[in-house]
Amino acid sequence: MTKRRCNLWVPTIGWWSNQRRRVVKKVILLSLVGAGVLFGAAYKLPEVSLKGTALGAANVAACDGGDCAYYNSANSAFLDSESQYLEGGLTVVHLPAIEYSGTQMFASGAVVPATASTKVENAFLPNLHYVSKAYGAWRYGLSVVVPGGLVKRWESPVQKLFAQKFDLTTVLINPSVTYKVNDILALSVGADILYSKGEVANDGTLIGKPIKRDMDGDSFDYGFNVAAALHLENGVNLAATYRSKIKMSLEGDATFGLGPMSLGYKANVDVYLPAALTLAVSKDIDKFTLELVYERTFWSSYKYLDFNYDKPLPAQLASFDAKTPKLWKDTNTFRVGLQYRYSDKLTLMAGYSYDESPTKDAYVSYELPDSDAHIFSAGFYYQQSENLG
Repeated sequence: MTKRRCNLWVPTIGWWSNQRRRVVKKVILLSLVGAGVLFGAAYKLPEVSLKGTALGAANVAACDGGDCAYYNSANSAFLDSESQYLEGGLTVVHLPAIEYSGTQMFASGAVVPATASTKVENAFLPNLHYVSKAYGAWRYGLSVVVPGGLVKRWESPVQKLFAQKFDLTTVLINPSVTYKVNDILALSVGADILYSKGEVANDGTLIGKPIKRDMDGDSFDYGFNVAAALHLENGVNLAATYRSKIKMSLEGDATFGLGPMSLGYKANVDVYLPAALTLAVSKDIDKFTLELVYERTFWSSYKYLDFNYDKPLPAQLASFDAKTPKLWKDTNTFRVGLQYRYSDKLTLMAGYSYDESPTKDAYVSYELPDSDAHIFSAGFYYQQSENLG
């Protein structure tokens, strides 16, 4: 089977405010990113703020707004101590069709043509970030983001049998607390509260009979994150963050159609949002800020896709109860972000990322066609102050 990765354009718009002594600085931001399937390899979404999108998520060591609460909450210790920061945005994802060409082999040994295209997809991804003012050496933050997701739909006969619809939606609530150790070092810890919802549909012909499956389920699951920020002389910042793995244990209902029969089951499946370690360094050079980021994502925790049911399936449906091997591998991502402060009000931003795919060619599947991703991004923000009295 031959796979072709498509491109997409992702506009992000939103607002940002910095409140201090009843003066609100309103910022208009526009970010644009050209990338692969959703934002990067697999189903993780690292671009979860306005600047994060414009910089290709190279926004860890030099983050200086409300989105520090997500990218590196330790960095919030070095923001203006009397200010609180609030920002929100909406990312609109338009994903054109992905084309496949080749054949499909079934367990019986039959080989059939499988050239087809996915349906066009659109998604709306909101985000909200907040950082409090300083309370002595302490500071608090909160982010609400979409950290991962996947949607694929097929209408072609072969692909519908495997993945007519495969939809995973997530929302992460991330409160954090930061402690400023001294003038150059800060540490933070946060909780990850993840809501996930999944839908799966299959529709086709197997062993000469019409067969259909519809499943849905949801779950609340938990993880943690830690971060450290070190601000050195000459405009050099160092940062390290770690976000733990979260096992999404989705539970719900499954309905099977086997010829004229309809069968109902309770069902569950485990899906993983992987752990990630991020190391970053930034440097201020006159009006420029350059940031380099290395990220190690531990996808190897995702070994199988295994749907479980509360009672045995009929023999004709046994293939829907089989473990599907994934055997993903850990990956590296390299990011570069550049900011240019054109004036006191206007800042221009650009980014590039190379994101390795965790999938092995032998296990590429219709629900997640994937390959390495080259991601280019750009954006700007314009700041306008208003005195509220």
